[in-house]
Amino acid sequence: MPHEFEVRHDIELEASPEEVWQAIAEGPGIDSWFMGHSELEPREGGRGTQTFGGDFSMGSTVTVWEPGKRLAYRGDENPEDGTFMAFEYLIEGRESGSTVLRFVHSGFLGDDWESEYDALKLGDLQYLRKLAAYLKHFRGRISTHNLMLWGPQASHDQAWAAFQSVLGLTGGIAAGDRVTIAPDGVAPQEGVVEWVTDPGTFVGVRTDDGLYMLIHGQGTVVVEHHAYAEIDGQALEQSWQGWLQKAFA
Repeated sequence: MPHEFEVRHDIELEASPEEVWQAIAEGPGIDSWFMGHSELEPREGGRGTQTFGGDFSMGSTVTVWEPGKRLAYRGDENPEDGTFMAFEYLIEGRESGSTVLRFVHSGFLGDDWESEYDALKLGDLQYLRKLAAYLKHFRGRISTHNLMLWGPQASHDQAWAAFQSVLGLTGGIAAGDRVTIAPDGVAPQEGVVEWVTDPGTFVGVRTDDGLYMLIHGQGTVVVEHHAYAEIDGQALEQSWQGWLQKAFA
């Protein structure tokens, strides 16, 4: 039986309402911080598509389109159980030049709704933090290559140790830590930890030309990366695939 849910988050962003709108309502902007690849027809009633891993996609319909102010869309209903998800963004400009974004994620979840709800509540906040990091440090730049790799199941301790190792850290991970990201096969990258959530676990890392998020959620390890300069995307993907296989063998 479907269960109704709602998640709400507010976040202040170092960007104008117009810049926030470009990041949440235009395909290239969405791809520069969110997961997978997104397309959104710019009108009320327009269709949206989000693709993960190249072969799995989710459709949606725009229900509110008010440029610079409000965006809402509703995911297609699952024909098997009637579950769906809906998203709403409310944009409020501030005199300081910043913007408050009010985010609402609602709909109906399936039988395992409690576990799903907890994961969504935590996960939604991490993507808003990634949006904030993108707008603060890479505003106006478009991701040239997106990486989203699903790894194996692992324990919290395994994931935490692997994350510390690939970042060149010992004794924990904290916001502000300087790191060196060095999976085999690509040149080391200097960066800084933007935020960390534990348990979760989510670690956001910024380099000069990219944004990483290392995830351990519901037992699964995931690596995400957005590049804001031209890179060898195939080499980077192969490097992280090798790291996942080696670190969690």
